[in-house]
Amino acid sequence: MTQYNNPAAGKAGMNEMIDRGRLQIQCFDASLGNPVSNVNVFVMPRLSSYIIGQMSTDSSGQTPEITLPAPPLEYSSAPGFPQPFSTYDIVAAHEDFDTVVAEGVQIFPGAKAIQKINLRRRKYSYEASQALIIPYPVLWGDFPPKNPESAVKELPPSSGFVVLTEPVIPETIIVHDGIPTNSSAANYYVPFKDYIKNVASCEIYCTWPSNTIHANILAILSFTLNRVYTEWYRNKGFDFTITGSTAYDQAFSYGRTIFEDIAFVVDEIFTTYITKPNIRQPLLAQYCDGQRVICPDWLSQWGSKDLGEQGYSPIDILRYYYGNEVYISEAQKVEGIPLSFPGFNLLSGSVGEAVRTIQEQLNRISDNYPAIHKIKADGIYGETTNNAVKKFQEIFQLPVTGIVDFATWYSISNIYVAVNKMSELL
Repeated sequence: MTQYNNPAAGKAGMNEMIDRGRLQIQCFDASLGNPVSNVNVFVMPRLSSYIIGQMSTDSSGQTPEITLPAPPLEYSSAPGFPQPFSTYDIVAAHEDFDTVVAEGVQIFPGAKAIQKINLRRRKYSYEASQALIIPYPVLWGDFPPKNPESAVKELPPSSGFVVLTEPVIPETIIVHDGIPTNSSAANYYVPFKDYIKNVASCEIYCTWPSNTIHANILAILSFTLNRVYTEWYRNKGFDFTITGSTAYDQAFSYGRTIFEDIAFVVDEIFTTYITKPNIRQPLLAQYCDGQRVICPDWLSQWGSKDLGEQGYSPIDILRYYYGNEVYISEAQKVEGIPLSFPGFNLLSGSVGEAVRTIQEQLNRISDNYPAIHKIKADGIYGETTNNAVKKFQEIFQLPVTGIVDFATWYSISNIYVAVNKMSELL
């Protein structure tokens, strides 16, 4: 493989990084979705050949965490500060796959970044490589402002696409990587939660107050579910759910870095959305940065950061911008999963069919992720089940509690469905 060994390069600017962030890389077979072990991973400062980290992936396709220099935390607290994140390039190399170079991976102070890399099987005897470019977040980059729309849409006539009786969480979002009329732009098929995590990691800073992150994710969820519920683009003759253009929808960047604090919130609230009395649809909750672009009656991202620091709750932040009548509702159906969350947590001592379901699903997942040990599917939540749940939570970036709560239940269900689909392709 290409050598990256210039110790003189890449040191410039590192002395200015007085804080630290964390990074973990996950590698998968692009054709099958299986984790890939023994991938050699190299980490370098952006546009440098100076290696500051070298790791290998385990049986779950994961590297150990690496701690990396990052700017001071205060840089992400206001728009006038210098760049609030450091950037790195990652090289992932394996003898059976083309090398991938992920360029511009962002590290924020005090936060964990998760970079997934899909590896394509090598077709030729010689080494080939592909580049994955991670764009700047919207708050730092140059993105067009949102074109205003009505927050509540007129529903299509009965002769068009079927209007759902209530909002449903879709299994997959089809994201058009360009403006709607750009027929040459790619369409990406993205699991719903992964899409929301991607957009939130593009749109806001993971270092902001928890209530601010929560409120912004609710706005992102509502915006997305409005597009789903109203079949907005399909009723205009397009074959996708939403675009990645900030002028029309929300920022989306295929393959971008995801931040753990954002992912945690999405896993906890992905079935919720903002709405108003006497309407069935989720609110098209539009927003802007509130600095370069001023948007009355929309959420201001920087303004929501300030409200979060003042102790405003997520719903209070949302009502500050969208009006006192808005409230949080929850979709009752999640597409693509075998069984809905039972409504209570499963933990040591729990018994019943819900426990058996989780045990059976974990056993199937362990075929692809052998670090999760096989367990007896007896409907009794004992020590072995607890340990299997903890290992699943560790691998899939959930709080490691050993408790199957709402977030863990749906994550297990999603991975169970995904590995079954993989096997069907073989």
